[in-house]
Amino acid sequence: MRLGVLILLLVIATGTGGYMLLGLSFFDSLYQTVITVTTVGFQEVGTADEITTPYRVFTLVLVVTGTGSVVYTLGLLVDTFIEGSLNDELRRRRMLREIEGLENHVVIAGWGRTGHAIADSVRRAGQQMVVIDREPPDDLSDHPVVIGEATDDGVLRLAGLERASTLIAALSNDADNLFVTLSARSLCPDLFIVARTTDQKNEPKFFQAGADRVVNPHEIGGSRMAAVALQPNVAEFLDEVLHDESHDVAAHEIRVASGSHLAGRAVAELAEREERRPLIIAIRDGDGRYHTNPASGTKLAEGNVIIALGSASELAALRSLCD
Repeated sequence: MRLGVLILLLVIATGTGGYMLLGLSFFDSLYQTVITVTTVGFQEVGTADEITTPYRVFTLVLVVTGTGSVVYTLGLLVDTFIEGSLNDELRRRRMLREIEGLENHVVIAGWGRTGHAIADSVRRAGQQMVVIDREPPDDLSDHPVVIGEATDDGVLRLAGLERASTLIAALSNDADNLFVTLSARSLCPDLFIVARTTDQKNEPKFFQAGADRVVNPHEIGGSRMAAVALQPNVAEFLDEVLHDESHDVAAHEIRVASGSHLAGRAVAELAEREERRPLIIAIRDGDGRYHTNPASGTKLAEGNVIIALGSASELAALRSLCD
């Protein structure tokens, strides 16, 4: 738009100056220029002595160049106000303001099939998210989308990475995901990063770059198919627990917060104030070891992660106890 307006002003200034050199006054020159570039067809300004061959040659050149600039600028205006460019810009600014107000959200780099599946799960978990992709999404989404290269630090900052809790690098190739992981870790040392890989031998490189977890969708897909074939009931139960919202049962991880009154107490004390409590499947200690089906006398410590299975109300009650 700026370029179109600049060209149009340049044409008008050039036309006005040219007609003044050919003998017209300033106002007559401006008038002649405007009626020429807009092709309104009014009579030429000037006396018979002033309308010479150079005058007509200059008018001819002005018609060709000036009309083109007018059509170009008007086309941009139509595109802006009728086809939605202005609305897109206003929407983009609203989206950036929305992102500025987010904290502890999930940033998803990549809006392919994997990114869509991730977003569905994040949405079901009730988490806010921001998606980064190099192309505008074809589908309408209810979450902010930043258009740009996720490998660019500026784009990561636009997505609010420095205020996010998690980054999921789900781009199509390992090199880009590795670069995003490295950039994100340098920007946010405390960020939890999950990276996608298509080649398991690259997994050590992702951990060196700063990833907390590395996932190979092909390996997971194969394991899932084998589980359905060999233990279909177990696989279907886990699917319902993790993905099906129609059942009031879910598996959550809950961290024992620093200063929690449960620190140093036994697992049995989780049910002190509740008639029912969720099933404690495992406890992960500070060394990263899992203690499955912990005994009722197992002591809890600050930083322990409790993996529990239960209804939404049971899990919410347990979370409040651990805070």
